[in-house]
Amino acid sequence: MVFVKNNQRFKILLQVLFWLSSLAFALSSFYVVSDYHFNPGKDFLRAVILNTGFAFGVYVNLLVLVPKLLKRKNYIFYTFWLLITLAISSLIILSLLYSLLHFSRPQLFSSYFFTTGFYVGITSLVKFVNDWLRMQDIELRYNKVEREKLEAELNTLKAQINPHFLFNSLNNIYSLSLSNSKKTPEMILKLADLMRHVLYESRENFISLQKEVEFIQNFIELQRIRLSPKTDVRFEITGDYQDQQIIPLIFEPFVDNAFKHSCQSVGNTCFIHIQIDIKGDWLHFKAMNNYDEDHRPSNSKAHGIGLENAKKRLEYLYGKNEYHLDISKKENIFRVELELPLKRTR
Repeated sequence: MVFVKNNQRFKILLQVLFWLSSLAFALSSFYVVSDYHFNPGKDFLRAVILNTGFAFGVYVNLLVLVPKLLKRKNYIFYTFWLLITLAISSLIILSLLYSLLHFSRPQLFSSYFFTTGFYVGITSLVKFVNDWLRMQDIELRYNKVEREKLEAELNTLKAQINPHFLFNSLNNIYSLSLSNSKKTPEMILKLADLMRHVLYESRENFISLQKEVEFIQNFIELQRIRLSPKTDVRFEITGDYQDQQIIPLIFEPFVDNAFKHSCQSVGNTCFIHIQIDIKGDWLHFKAMNNYDEDHRPSNSKAHGIGLENAKKRLEYLYGKNEYHLDISKKENIFRVELELPLKRTR
């Protein structure tokens, strides 16, 4: 509120200075035209009359014509009423000069008309520049607020990944420990490496694609624990993924989903196929797994948070037309396909 009041006072001060400068210019012009003779009372009154007419044209234009007609794109009506306003301003000047100073020169009508037009043009330009700067400032502040809001939401989404991922991984290692497997210490080390990636290396919005590929490879090894040796698990990557960047942990929900919902009761037909194909600056990710329609994990509702999380992060960091995500379930096969652009490491 204080800022608004101060800003309003500043505008009033500028206007006062503008009209005082105009008054001073008129007085100096009379002084020069009259061979450097100055009549204080008469010349001052004449300068006030001139600026009164100019002010009429300026404020009618700024307060009425511009907001009511020009900003509504009624250009023809604006031009018409502007000409009428300039004519009225000129008549006001002529009338006041005649009634107060008995100064009668109708031939000066055109001079007053165009001079008022000049004042209107200058003040209109100042207003348009001021409005443009104000809009730029509003847009910058709006973008800053949106950016801060986006970063806060992204940090929240990343924070949701950590406990979700840790919970699933610990469940797998717990299953392994129940059988007193010698692989338990190795898997704990892998989990530590994965958590290091989740907690530290993935803090930025974009990270090295190579690190993400290594993360997926270790993640798959950790997830294999609870699967039958007969389950067909494949991870293939083609193309050059050096010097490329991508959203951190964007594949984790889809890969985790494939393992979480893979079939557990259809024998030798179980498969989980994951592919990453890189062509230039584009990446095509595909994850496929078959599942048993009659088998639903007890925490399937909670697990769906991961997929929704991934969708939101894609929406935040890419435009609607910059990526393509397709998730489908057909004939007991769950398929996820994602295409998105990569960023070059500078």
